[in-house]
Amino acid sequence: YKVTDQDKDPADVYPEVPGITYANFALSDEKKSEEERAAALKELYDYESYHKEYFMGYQVNQDLHYKEDLATYLDYHMNNAGDAFIEANCKTNSKFAERAVLDYFASLWNAKWPHQNYENKFSEDWTESYWGYIVSAGCTEANIFALWSARDYLSGQMTYLNGIEQNEAIRRKSRVKRTFNAASATAGSLDTQFTPVAFFSQDAHYSITKAMHVLSIHTFNSKGKEYGSCPLKYPEDYPQNYSEHYLDTDGWPYNVPSNDDGSVYIPALVKLVDFFAEKGHPILINFNYGSTFKGAYDNVESAIKQLVPILKKHNLYERKVVYDKETGDYDMRAGYWFHVDGALGAAYAPFYQMLKEEQTMPVFDFRIKEVTSIAVSGHKWLGSPMPCGIYMTRVRNQMLPPDNPTYIGSPDSTFAGSRNALSPLIMWEYLSKNSYADFIKKVETGLTITGYAVEQLQALQEEIGLDLWVEYTPLTLTVRFRKAAPEVVTKYSLSGEDLYVGDEERSYSHIYIMAHVTKELVDNLIADLRTYGFEKQMQNLSMQINRNIL
Repeated sequence: YKVTDQDKDPADVYPEVPGITYANFALSDEKKSEEERAAALKELYDYESYHKEYFMGYQVNQDLHYKEDLATYLDYHMNNAGDAFIEANCKTNSKFAERAVLDYFASLWNAKWPHQNYENKFSEDWTESYWGYIVSAGCTEANIFALWSARDYLSGQMTYLNGIEQNEAIRRKSRVKRTFNAASATAGSLDTQFTPVAFFSQDAHYSITKAMHVLSIHTFNSKGKEYGSCPLKYPEDYPQNYSEHYLDTDGWPYNVPSNDDGSVYIPALVKLVDFFAEKGHPILINFNYGSTFKGAYDNVESAIKQLVPILKKHNLYERKVVYDKETGDYDMRAGYWFHVDGALGAAYAPFYQMLKEEQTMPVFDFRIKEVTSIAVSGHKWLGSPMPCGIYMTRVRNQMLPPDNPTYIGSPDSTFAGSRNALSPLIMWEYLSKNSYADFIKKVETGLTITGYAVEQLQALQEEIGLDLWVEYTPLTLTVRFRKAAPEVVTKYSLSGEDLYVGDEERSYSHIYIMAHVTKELVDNLIADLRTYGFEKQMQNLSMQINRNIL
């Protein structure tokens, strides 16, 4: 068997990584000697350890302590394929731990628990109990699964509850038809009643835009052009400092406008939803709870309170849906789906709310009966060595899986096929080692250090005589400021974003105060910002900074 030879040395083609010698990691037909492997692993350890020590730019907790109890399981293949609540044929799984973690968050998010299904229901309102699973690829997977479920639910596809009311032969027949209906409904059907339109703010995570493309879901921007002029008039219907650069050439905003703090601008959302609901479109909304760059919390409860009268006015709060045209079978379901992307905030907000007697953070969870689904990341505020997260909804909103493979012995009700079984153990380990009181203390400490970072950046701003655009959304764990010099960006793994403030384009960096970030690390950052300065924003900016320092 012949293999191909390289066209060029990969070390000359791939990005240079300071501290890493690509030749040490390159693989060939010969196994590496122990000396070669040792050299590569030494570089790996030094590289990762250095960047872990100074890590501040992303909402990832680096304070991890799993090696002692869980290292053994790196030598086990464990697979949680299929539904979390149904045992599968692959017995090397951790579904029992997964269910414990899901129950923990169901309680924390005020869902009805434990999960009940058709076989184990023990209460009359069992369909109000939660259903969910631990995703293997971070909150992006949970968001995509939520929007996939929303698309099918709103386009009239069969739910789990519909499926259990029919015999197996009809269910198989319906699954074939289900695939066809889903494709036609999302391809731009003239029947607006089953063509959902999605809304998400300009501060939504990029995974939401990705999901819209992958799932062929119409956004209000893409669908709106078919109806002509946007109902929002600039500037009166937009928040203060909103830039025309966020409008397309037809005058439609690319996304729902956000306030300066990063939360969705509810008056614009309400007006846009009313426009499409009046035309009969079911409504799909993604709310942010701890937005990616600004850490902002959408006021989910307030927004929904203002949207409910609109949904009722246009007969979308509850509607009759015929999910099988041949039999005429129908159910009564909502004409909306409200998803909460709580990748960061949904993990720690409940503990802050426990800390304060008064309600200081917006309610986001299943206390709001119209909230349909929630997602959270496990590797962010909690902390995990690999990306993971949770998707959760109610049984009444659970969709019928496209297939029921006997091969795995469990319905294929999740997005992934094989699912990482180590993540549930990681999350179980973390939760088992911390009480509510411990988590409350972690939130207090994080907010204190965040406040300290704001003070130090403001002090540096006064010291060097340059506006650093220091901005902080209250009760978040992130601070944003003028984009740092490349040396600082690299050392602290700082993420950046270009934003318009009115007509001014600004480049920002931000830091996230996760559990591993200390006041000493903040001081190190300030010292390096003082030394290296900030990205060049205008001609001779670096000279100006140096002159002010001197």
